[in-house]
Amino acid sequence: MKIGDVRRAQIITTYGVGALVAFNDKSYMIAGLDHWTVGEPDLMEQRLSRRLRVSGFVLPPAEQEKKDIPVIRFPLWHSCADCNLLEEYRSVLEDIRCKACEGRLVPSRFVVCCPKGHIDDFPYFRWVHAGKDKNDAKHGLYIETRGASASLQGLLVKCICGAARTMHGAFAKNAIGRCSGKRPWIGGDPENCTETARALQRGASNVWFSHVESSLSIPPWSDAVFMVLDRHWTVLKTLTNRDILKNTLSKLPAVLASGFDLDDIVEVALQRQAGESAEYDDRDLKLEEYRALCHGYPQTHQGDEFVCLPVKQLTQFIADLFQRVMLVTRLREVRALRSFTRLVPFAPGATYKDFPPLSQEPRDWLPAIEVNGEGVFFEFDQKRLFHWEGRADVKDRASSINSHYSEMLRQSDVVSNLVVTPRLLLLHTFAHAVINQWSLECGYPAASLRERLYVGDEMAGVLVYTATGDSAGSLGGVIGQASSDRLEPGIREAIARASWCSGDPVCIEAEAQGTNSLNRGACHACVLLPEVSCEVGNVFLDRGMLTGWPEHQNAGFFADFKN
Repeated sequence: MKIGDVRRAQIITTYGVGALVAFNDKSYMIAGLDHWTVGEPDLMEQRLSRRLRVSGFVLPPAEQEKKDIPVIRFPLWHSCADCNLLEEYRSVLEDIRCKACEGRLVPSRFVVCCPKGHIDDFPYFRWVHAGKDKNDAKHGLYIETRGASASLQGLLVKCICGAARTMHGAFAKNAIGRCSGKRPWIGGDPENCTETARALQRGASNVWFSHVESSLSIPPWSDAVFMVLDRHWTVLKTLTNRDILKNTLSKLPAVLASGFDLDDIVEVALQRQAGESAEYDDRDLKLEEYRALCHGYPQTHQGDEFVCLPVKQLTQFIADLFQRVMLVTRLREVRALRSFTRLVPFAPGATYKDFPPLSQEPRDWLPAIEVNGEGVFFEFDQKRLFHWEGRADVKDRASSINSHYSEMLRQSDVVSNLVVTPRLLLLHTFAHAVINQWSLECGYPAASLRERLYVGDEMAGVLVYTATGDSAGSLGGVIGQASSDRLEPGIREAIARASWCSGDPVCIEAEAQGTNSLNRGACHACVLLPEVSCEVGNVFLDRGMLTGWPEHQNAGFFADFKN
C-alpha cells in the first residue's frame, strides 16, 4: 500500500534508514535495509566502494520500478483528538481509529533518543507514575491540553488510577533516565545502552542526521570502458583467471556493442580487480581527485564521465592568485548513506568507532544516488599561499577555532586527525563566497551548487559544481562563469561582497560564532550557505582570512586585491 512520496535523493539525505517521515496526520520510520526489496548493486563507484568496504551501491527503489521503500509505524503511541485517550498502535496498513470513540488519532508529539542512535516512544506511563512500575490498579492514559499555557506546563498526562503530571521538565537533561537501547528500524532485541536518553519533539531536526560519503568518478574509473564493466561487475570481479574472464566477456552483448578491443577490456577488468583489494581511506580518495583535477582529462569517448580542461586565457589578476583554473565540463558524483546519528551531527573530520547499523545483518551494499553536472576547479598558488599562512596573526586567529574544535572532540569522545589551519579556513570561506556570488549570476540557486574541498600539505584547491540530479546539473551556467570576460569580475565581486556584512562590526569582530563556536567572521548575512551546499556543515568559516579584520586589515589572502 502506498503511503506517500519522497524524492529518491531524500532517502540519502533527509529521510534515510531510521529517520521519521510524516504523511498527513500519520508518522512512520524508514525501515532497515533487511526489509528492502532490491537486487544486486546497480550503481558502481569503485573508489567509494573500497572506502566503505562494500561491493557496490543500490539506487533507492522507485515507484516506476514497482518497488517501494518499506516503513514501520513510529511512534507507536497515539492520542485521540476527541477523547484524549493515549494508546499504542503498531499496524502500518490499517486506518487506525480510537478504540474508545472511533475518533481521529494523532501520533505522539514526543520521542526519546540517545547519542548512539537509539530511539523509543516517550515513556508516558513511567513519566506520569514517577518511574514506578505497574501495580494491580487499573490503568489508562490520557493527554490533554489545559489551555492555560502554550508551554509544556499546559500538557497534562493523566492515568485513571489517579496519577497526573504535566510535561514540564520532560526535556531536562536527566529527566528520562537510561536509554532503552531500542532500534525499531531494524527490530530485534534492544542493545545494552549506558547513555542517558533525551526527550525530543518528533519533528525536531536533531532526531536524525545523515552521514553521507561521496566521491567523484575520475579516470580511469570514469572512462567509458569501465562503465561497460559496471553492469556485470558483481560476477566479473570473481573471475580472476584471464582465460575464463576473456571467454565470459566475449559473450556479453554490452561488451560486443561497446566498440572496445576485447583484450583491452580484459586488462581493465584485471586492473580493477587488483585495485579493489587495496586499503583505502578518505585522504587517498581526495588526493586522487585533486591530482585528476589538476592534471586535466579531455574527452576520448562519448561515455566518459569526467572531462576536465584548463582555462587557457587567465587575466593577470587570476594568474597571481591561482596556479590553474580548470573547467570540469562533465562530472559524476556518487553519494552513499553510510549511517546516521541523533541529537548531534557527525563532527566534521572526526573518526567514529561505531555507527548505528542500517540493517540487522551486514549488507554488502549501501543505498546511494548519483548526480551528473559540471564545475570549476581552483588550485591556489602554493608559493603565495605558503607565504601567507606563515603569518603570525593569521595563525593566531585560526588557532582559536582549532581550540574550540579540540574541545568539541573531547566532549564528544571522538578522535580526529583534522587540524583547523589558515589554509582550511581560507579555501572553505572562498568557496562559500564564490557560490553566493555565482548563484546571483549563473542561473542556479545556491542550494543547487556545492563545494568540494581539497586541503592538505599537498592540496590547496576548491571545486564548485552543480549538485542536482536533474537536467539543471549540466546546462553550462557554472562553467560559463569561468569564461575570459566573466571570471575576474565574478571573483572580484565575490571578494568585495565578503569584505563586509550587514552584521558588522559584530560579525567580523566575533571571537566565536556558529555551531560549537567553529566560526569567526561568518553568519547568515554573509557567507553561510544552505546545508546541502556545504561539505562540513557551515563550520570552519572566517571572512577575515579572505580580506582581513579590523586589527589586521591587510592580513587577508585577498587583502591586496579586494579593491
